[in-house]
Amino acid sequence: MHMADALLSPAVGGTFYLLSGAGLALSAKKFRDEGDQSKVPLMGVLAAFVFAAQMINFSIPGTGSSGHIGGGMLLAMLLGPWAGFIALSSVLVIQALFFADGGLLALGCNIWNMGFYGCIFGWLIYRGAAGKNPSRTRISIAAVLGPMIALELGAFTVVIQTLASGISELPFDKFTALMLGIHFPIAIVEGLVTMAVINFVYQLRAELVKKSLGLGEKTLETKLSYRPVLIALLLLALLTGGALSWFASAHPDGLEWSISKTYGQEELSNSGAGIYGILSKIQKKTAILPDYSFKSSEAETAAPESEASEENWPAISKGASFSGILGSGFVLGLVLVAGMVMLRLRGDKKPG
Repeated sequence: MHMADALLSPAVGGTFYLLSGAGLALSAKKFRDEGDQSKVPLMGVLAAFVFAAQMINFSIPGTGSSGHIGGGMLLAMLLGPWAGFIALSSVLVIQALFFADGGLLALGCNIWNMGFYGCIFGWLIYRGAAGKNPSRTRISIAAVLGPMIALELGAFTVVIQTLASGISELPFDKFTALMLGIHFPIAIVEGLVTMAVINFVYQLRAELVKKSLGLGEKTLETKLSYRPVLIALLLLALLTGGALSWFASAHPDGLEWSISKTYGQEELSNSGAGIYGILSKIQKKTAILPDYSFKSSEAETAAPESEASEENWPAISKGASFSGILGSGFVLGLVLVAGMVMLRLRGDKKPG
């Protein structure tokens, strides 16, 4: 559900830069106030895992479309809303800058649509569904329910952002129906994946799953080792980005599919003038692995994507493997640096 710049006006893109920036500023303040230094490595590894997992688009049977997990709810359930929002924002920044996944003008919108709804709104759903005495069953229900609601809200907001921009001719009723319709099965899959990962972590360290709810703080403040979770998720991130990414569907994602069914083509184009041209040039220079492949492979991508998807699946690609591992490393490094800087800026301030 990564938006492209062509869907947005500078005014709408700028507005959501401000909103997402405000969300990040608040998240940074809350994270500093918590002062939990031991959470930083977990933030980095989880963000790296979400980056790798987002590379795997799964097909939606009978539609010719595909989707990938957003990961916001997963991050919120394990890190809390504020650290989760910072982690997912880091993923989206790395994707846009180094892999041209999502536009630079659209970055604020993408952070809002996937980060705010998935991490902050999703965490509220988690807290409400889990209750004061969360059982494993209630946590599992929250893991499925949260992404379903958050992803649908994000999909609807994409429609509002696009129409508010006024630069594309997409009828509201049809575009909304297609976006909500195609993202519903994607949301179900994300919910099931989130539930599976949460239950996996629960087996390794149940206290970690409950900690984001703020339950049992006195006992959890003692010493909670993240090492088993860190090792398992880091290995899973490397495996996912390095090899499982070969099995990603080449079908258009839910947003591209909805635009195609509404407009007649998967992507909208802009004039390339003004801010669009400037940001496009910047992204071309920063994107070292556009579309998660080597730049030298342009000849390979000249063939229609649909033919490649049918005949060459799984698409064993050195570029995809390198992108998955390198991107996960970039995200890990960015989150570790950001986390330590935020805590250092906290100074000697006492928690609470």
